[in-house]
Amino acid sequence: MLAILAITFPIYAAIALGYATTRGGWFKPSDMRVLGGYVMNIALPALLFHAVATRPVAQVFNPAYMSVFLAGGLATIALAWTWFRATGVDASRRGVAVMGTTCPNSGFVGYPVMLLAFPDLAGSILAMNMLVENFVLIPIVLAIMEMGREGPHDSPMSKMRSVILSVLKRPMVVALAAGLVVSISGLTLPEPALRLFSMLAASASALALFVIGGSLVGLPLIGNRALAAQITLGKLFLHPAMVFVALLVLGTGLSPELQAAVILSAAMPIFTIYTVFAMEHGREGVASIALLGTTVGAFVTLTVLLGLLT
Repeated sequence: MLAILAITFPIYAAIALGYATTRGGWFKPSDMRVLGGYVMNIALPALLFHAVATRPVAQVFNPAYMSVFLAGGLATIALAWTWFRATGVDASRRGVAVMGTTCPNSGFVGYPVMLLAFPDLAGSILAMNMLVENFVLIPIVLAIMEMGREGPHDSPMSKMRSVILSVLKRPMVVALAAGLVVSISGLTLPEPALRLFSMLAASASALALFVIGGSLVGLPLIGNRALAAQITLGKLFLHPAMVFVALLVLGTGLSPELQAAVILSAAMPIFTIYTVFAMEHGREGVASIALLGTTVGAFVTLTVLLGLLT
């Protein structure tokens, strides 16, 4: 048990530090957007580039792992949409609920957890998760949200195209592509460049967790608490359960470490920009409650899963 807490305690202690210092006025909530921008646009891209560029492609991208993560995510989308439709959730809230159930925080929480649990695989796991999420899962749920928008809206295919085009411009995707080019070419980066990217990558983990905590301060917590509770349960239980089922079907040949990692990846709390997407549909209240619920609840569920899987 102490070995498991050695993984989860530092994660949540860093989150608590971010919350406490922002709540206490040492930092402003607006500071978290600046620090979060550094993590998303500098530190994590440097990490992804370094992880891909310094390894052969076969060691970075595992088709079986990505298939399991993708299949589990698609099954979660389908089941969540069916459940929220059957329970009478209107189309506008349904898309927001499906996104919360399906989209994990692989960068800000997932990577620090993997770094402590599977340090040699953490960079590769982040790269594979980001590819599946950014090119498949997030475009699909954004299309569902667009279909539920009140008034005029884009067609689902048009929405997916615009999302994918915007994804291609993101620093993390650019860094992945650049790292892939270096890896395929067989080039060896000069030592000063490796040290630079390694130094920037090292700043990602602790700062990402600090930003998570600080971002929880000032969340609008007025909304449909019953729906938020369902989203929370779906993210922390349904999503990892569907990935586990996909693992049983598609995960033949995956190492025990990757089997554990793919389930843990699905068990992460909702990604931090969830409330931003929900705000576009006037549902930031329920999204904020669900984000807080999954962030706090994941301390228990991740601790249990780590104990079972590692």
